[in-house]
Amino acid sequence: MTPAAASDRPSHRPSWAGRNYTLLTAAAIATNLGSQGALIASAFAVLDAGGDGGDVGLVAAARTLPLVLFLLIGGAVADRLPRHRVMVAANTLNCLSQAAFAALVISGEAQLWQMMLLSGLGGTGQAFFNPAAEGMLMSSVEGEQASRAFAVFRMATQGAGLGGAALGGALVAVIGPGWVLAVDAAAFALAAALRSFLDVSHIPPRAPGGGLLADLRDGWQEFIGRTWLWSIVAQFAVVVAVVGAAESVYGPLVARDSLGGPGPWGLALGAFGVGTVGGALLMMRWKPRRLLLAGTLCVFPLALPAAALALPVPVGALYAVMFVSGLAIEVFGVSWMTALHQEIPEDMLSRVSAYDWFGSIAMTPLALALAGPAEEAFGRTASLWGCATLVVVVTAAVLCVPDVRNLTRRTRAVTKRTPLPEVEGGPAADKRGSADGEGAVGGLG
Repeated sequence: MTPAAASDRPSHRPSWAGRNYTLLTAAAIATNLGSQGALIASAFAVLDAGGDGGDVGLVAAARTLPLVLFLLIGGAVADRLPRHRVMVAANTLNCLSQAAFAALVISGEAQLWQMMLLSGLGGTGQAFFNPAAEGMLMSSVEGEQASRAFAVFRMATQGAGLGGAALGGALVAVIGPGWVLAVDAAAFALAAALRSFLDVSHIPPRAPGGGLLADLRDGWQEFIGRTWLWSIVAQFAVVVAVVGAAESVYGPLVARDSLGGPGPWGLALGAFGVGTVGGALLMMRWKPRRLLLAGTLCVFPLALPAAALALPVPVGALYAVMFVSGLAIEVFGVSWMTALHQEIPEDMLSRVSAYDWFGSIAMTPLALALAGPAEEAFGRTASLWGCATLVVVVTAAVLCVPDVRNLTRRTRAVTKRTPLPEVEGGPAADKRGSADGEGAVGGLG
């Protein structure tokens, strides 16, 4: 652990839980509590205003589109400026946009274009926040305890998401979506305050570079030179898109028509959160040697929620399906973060994270916008089965990549650009392409 991370650490903390790690975890818990409820609230705010499934998809797409457009710039900015300042500024924008969204919904005057605009501002904040946050978290831990630290972080935040989803669904039904959005705005304000105390003195200052375009080019070289990295990001471009369409658009509609409304749907999302907590607990003890092989096999269960909604199954069965998919994706999430932490140099973390996020969500705005028209053209059931099938097909395809199957765990992280050892069973897994020439796990982790 770095001296800065170790300073001011009370003796009752684990050795890997330094000051920065603790602040980052506390802030992420706050935002996850608010944001998971806000996901439900925003969908039902659109429906309460007279919108349909297509309108729900448009509002969701409006948030994701600027996220795609500005992610790469956000990654370059986060590797150039102090990451905690980027995070605080992004949280402030999210707080203000969500507060305005809440005020409109509470007033009963919300128009579709206004909800889309405010969702877009929130997505812009996330575009700058996500790469900075991932880089900051990875720089706050090191060594062979990194995997456990990531598992605990994800367990805490996913547990908060569990509570936020269950409570948010209930509150939407009881007091309306506007007040749930207001709680989310307050959570962003608290997170910004916590993140303002992060210490970045242990991060070496960046040497003067060639500007923003040069930073983006260097990040691209780092990204494209690793087959395991870009192939999994390409996989998640499809997975995140179809899972997002199934859960953000079709899920609330199925809940309204067949499950009893926002309460049961919130509990279903909560069951997913319980599964992620279980997956994080598992990953605190299990350290698979072939990181990405274990993680990728656990992407297959992400097809189950769409299939369950297509039938649709009874509420109890849906809860079980969501639990299993949550547990499985957490195995992938911890494995993915550990692989990035051990393979990517610190000064490239935010830029690589930006390419990871960018690729993973690039197709999501289109999928969300087309979810409504697809339902009209093919029917909701056929659209949901299509989502499930695509998850299975692209996950099977990425298992054909040798570097995904063979990348092995190391106990030391890469801290500078040096030739990497060969992975078991194949050539060097990640050539950096220094002359030529990505997370939180896409938008799922």
